[in-house]
Amino acid sequence: MKSFGIKPNNVTYTTLLPGLCDAGKMTETRGILKEMAMRRIAPKDNTIFLKLLNSHCKAVDLKAAVDVLDAMIKLSIPTEAGHYGILIENFCKAEEYDQAVKLVDKVIENDIILSPQSTLEMESSAYNPVIQYLCSHGQTGKAEILFRQLLKKGVEDPLAFNNLICGHAKEGTPDSAFEILRIMGRKGIPRDANAYRLLIESYLRKGEPADAKTALDSMIEDGHLPDSSVFRSVMESLYEDGRVQTASRVMKSMVEKGLTGNMDLVAKILEALLMRGHEEEALGRIDLLISSQCNVNFDNLLSILSEKGKTIAALKLLDFGLQRDCDIDFKSYDKVLDALLAAGKTLNAYSILCKIMEKAGVTSWKSYEDLIKSLNQEGNTKQADILSRMIKGDDKSHENKKGKKKASVAA
Repeated sequence: MKSFGIKPNNVTYTTLLPGLCDAGKMTETRGILKEMAMRRIAPKDNTIFLKLLNSHCKAVDLKAAVDVLDAMIKLSIPTEAGHYGILIENFCKAEEYDQAVKLVDKVIENDIILSPQSTLEMESSAYNPVIQYLCSHGQTGKAEILFRQLLKKGVEDPLAFNNLICGHAKEGTPDSAFEILRIMGRKGIPRDANAYRLLIESYLRKGEPADAKTALDSMIEDGHLPDSSVFRSVMESLYEDGRVQTASRVMKSMVEKGLTGNMDLVAKILEALLMRGHEEEALGRIDLLISSQCNVNFDNLLSILSEKGKTIAALKLLDFGLQRDCDIDFKSYDKVLDALLAAGKTLNAYSILCKIMEKAGVTSWKSYEDLIKSLNQEGNTKQADILSRMIKGDDKSHENKKGKKKASVAA
């Protein structure tokens, strides 16, 4: 044709280019495309450019594929999200992520995804790898801009969502990650357990244990079971931040889920609850631990409470242990009684001593006489008389109750 001076037109190019692609003659297609761009002749069928992009990528000639996109721009042919998507996908496959990110920048800057004329959408095989790369390399903000544009087009990809959460968590912006979680929740999109774990860790690194606890609750509500290390991290952070009751609620959740480790931290939380006057809450937690076959060190708790003058807490804990026949050493009885007597709480001392004698028999406590004397001085002569007769009456039924009453063994 050219030798006879006949110039190819758009029909010629439209007919020839697909056949060259099918025959794998990509060098020839590059020459023809260059000629078309130079002569400003566009083909009749714009789907040819899609075929050219795919063919060059299949031949692993990504530079030639980029030239196709440039030719489209020169010929004023609309470049759509799908065209960029083919290039982004193949640059990611070739691990040329810098080139993929440059294309993402163009897509974002020119609002290509949101173009009302766009009919060729970007596939998940394109946006997921580049979003994962961005989220793994400190560019989660850019990844989120891209994905929010996709979201407006109706894309609701769980993998992309979870990658954004992980990226924000790693970069120390857990609030942004939690906002993504909320969007997923509203749309009913599955949320990954690992994304929750990274979010919790991110809040803890920022020194925000209350928010970490909120994320933990959301994780559990979503049907995921955190491992004991996650529970421990949240409990420990809350405890160190002085949020003992919140730490206690996390402990309750952990035990109810059947995770019974981290007993050293559990003991600290129980002690702190009792020391702060939250006796009923502490006893409720102890009851849960016992029913879950967990060990509770009553002797250690009673000793600490008695030494620090927390006599009412010690009294309630001892009474709880006696009612449930828990394993408590006689020395612990004596410490509580001594503390009550020293604090002038003679009626309390009398009441718990009667229970001790009823449950465990006569103790080796040496301050009976001091208690009887104090009861008389305070006008509680009836109680003093009863206690005196109990001690001096050599009650055989009490003497025969030797040793300890055992239920759940206190470690």
